[in-house]
Order: sequence, then C-alpha cells, then structure tokens
Amino acid sequence: MKPPLPPTPANRKDQTMTMTPEQATWFADVFDRLVAGVDQVLLGKTFVVKLAFTALLSEGHLLLEDFPGTGKTSLARAMAQSVDGTSNRIQFTPDLLPGDITGVSVYDQKAGAFEFHQGPVFASIVLADEINRASPKTQAALLEVMEEGQVTVDGVTHDVGEPFMVIATQNPVEQAGTYRLPEAQLDRFIMKTSIGYPDHASTLRILQGASAKAHDVKVPAVATAELIVEMGAMARTVHVDPSINDYVARLVEASRNSAEVRLGASVRAALALVRTAKTLAAASGRHYVIPDDVKVLAEPVLAHRLVLDPEAEFEGVTASGIVSQLLLETAPPSDRQPG
Repeated sequence: MKPPLPPTPANRKDQTMTMTPEQATWFADVFDRLVAGVDQVLLGKTFVVKLAFTALLSEGHLLLEDFPGTGKTSLARAMAQSVDGTSNRIQFTPDLLPGDITGVSVYDQKAGAFEFHQGPVFASIVLADEINRASPKTQAALLEVMEEGQVTVDGVTHDVGEPFMVIATQNPVEQAGTYRLPEAQLDRFIMKTSIGYPDHASTLRILQGASAKAHDVKVPAVATAELIVEMGAMARTVHVDPSINDYVARLVEASRNSAEVRLGASVRAALALVRTAKTLAAASGRHYVIPDDVKVLAEPVLAHRLVLDPEAEFEGVTASGIVSQLLLETAPPSDRQPG
C-alpha cells in the first residue's frame, strides 16, 4: 500500500479545489491494483469488476441480474478483502423479516436494559442474494439502510459505517414466488449489470484450480477502509465541463421523450451518471471527465431505471437497446481538457 497522499481537496477547507493530474495518476494506480486483486478470483470479468469498484467509490450500490453460480458471492467477498473490510451474505426468502437484516434489541436481564444486536447489514460489502424473493416490507428495510447509511431500532440510530455497499442479486429465470422491485426502488441502485458466464479460456483456468475451495482464495488488501472513503471524496472533485453536464441532461431528457418509454430517467439518474463518470475518469488517470466516460456508463446506470411501454416490450424492445439508440441520436460534445 502506498503512503498517504498529501492533503487532498476532500480534506481541505476549500471545497472548490479540483483533483490534480498527480492525484488522478495515484488514484488510477490504486484502482488498477484493486481490480487486479479481484480479477484473481473472478476470472475474465475485468469490466464487471471495474464497474463494481466504480459503484463503491461513487458511494453507490450495485444490482446484479444473473444466473446462479456466476461468482456473485466471490465478487463481494473479494472486494471486501481488497479494501480490508468485512462482508456478509443475506439469503433473501419470503419469511425473512426486516429485523433479520437490520438487527434487533434484546433485553439484558443483568444490565436491566435493552442491548442492540447488529444484523448482517453491518458490513463493508453486503451481498443481498435474490433480493426479489423477500416481501416488499423486508426489501424496503434494506433499501432504507442503503439510502440513509444507518439503522434505527426502537428510536436509536446506528451507523453502518463507511465504506458501505450493497450488491443485490436477482435471478432472471425464476419468477415464481418473487416480488418485483418497484421502479422507485430500482432507482436507488447506482448501477445494474450482470457477471455472466466466463469464456472458454477462463473456464479452463477455473477448472484447473478446482481443487481449491472458493473460501480458501484470499485477496490481498490493497487499501484500508479509510483510504477508500478518502478516494470516494477525491473522485467528487474531478472536473466536469458544462458541456458534459449538458450532454447528460440531453440524454436523460431524450429518454423521457422516447415513444417506447413510459417512464424515463430521473434527475437522480442524471446525478448518478455524472458521479460515476467522475470516478471512472479518475480511475483512468484523468482529473476531468470526457464524453466516453458517460458513454461507457450510460447503459449500466440508466437502463434499469427506464420503464418501457408494454407494447414496445412485447415487440422485443429492451431498455439496453433504448440507451444504445439514445447514445447514437444524442450528439456528444467535443473532447477537450479543462483550460
């Protein structure tokens, strides 16, 4: 791990300062080492790992719609190890109660008072497996923690700590006995993507290491939890040209005006796209955002927030296809560095 940075814009009194080129280079180096460590566990999925760390450093949460056995638990565990944090897995079932996630107060007879017992949500990386199998009330309990970063039980508030990230999963095949996440709750996830099955070469490498258990693979810690929080603050200071903001605004407005979309991207979606673009720019060693950052992130950030017209959906139109079309029809600004 590298020594601490000089004072950054995140901890200076002057919050108007922007990231310097030197800080961007340092940020990219740490980001690449984080990704490389998790790549040892999730073979052949570098882009997905980059998206996951981009979500983490953008202080957001990730939704994975994927098949069983694609490495979702391994991703969460490896990310937690790389940031020297903790990870918990919650298997969502119809009988899961909100207290099973957040924790409960138990009366201690010796002390004569109630004592709070933390739930599994108190971890750096929380894997919410098959979130759509739990009741809406239980889903809402988790989404409240995601938004507020704290749990309130019996009138007492408990912070879950930083960094804090939820990786929620949905099985796209089995829909029986599930509760679909409402559109307003989907909007809480900064990104949605899928891991997918590995290619042939990666599958062979996995099979060659079949003698080792997944829990035996340890990812070396690259950064402390405190440094991850600092990097998240640094990412917010990346320069965004007004033309980039205009580009993002035109994209989300175009999504609302599409004839095939019943509900377009919200202002929260536009903010998420800018926040993640800042992080991706810093991860690429730049202290400024370019249109390509927005283009790379448009589909994972925007697609799951769109509600398609039922007729268009019946005809095979997909949200990802809509976003691709919006990128083709919306002219990006010219690439330029800040003056």
